[in-house]
Amino acid sequence: MSEVLIKTQREEEMISFLSLHEFQVEELEHEVLQVSREGELPVYLKVSENKLYFEVDLGNVSEIASAELYFELLDLNTEILPVSFAINNANPEDPRLILAEARELGDLSADELLAVFDALELAADKAADTLSKALQS
Repeated sequence: MSEVLIKTQREEEMISFLSLHEFQVEELEHEVLQVSREGELPVYLKVSENKLYFEVDLGNVSEIASAELYFELLDLNTEILPVSFAINNANPEDPRLILAEARELGDLSADELLAVFDALELAADKAADTLSKALQS
């Protein structure tokens, strides 16, 4: 008999789910979660208005900022979808280059959540290459 596959669906609390997938989760102030896995930059998660926001802080790039660097980062946005580069200007004296993504909470699947973390990891690697070139210039 050929293999018969049965699709099942279950719901699981996000922190438990992430822990089962070898992520370390720490609850910070203002209902922000810091999620990390070995060797990767931490991802900050925040739930607001039925959306889950993801952010990876790549640091302050003011010292190496240039039109060329920003153009290259914007151009890379087409390669790193679904995530994108952005500027977090919450503290105008310390603007941060970030990777950002948001997902609707209504029907968030396990595969979709894990895919965002994978995309953020790949994008962080591309960012590291781009920023290291800019530092050498």
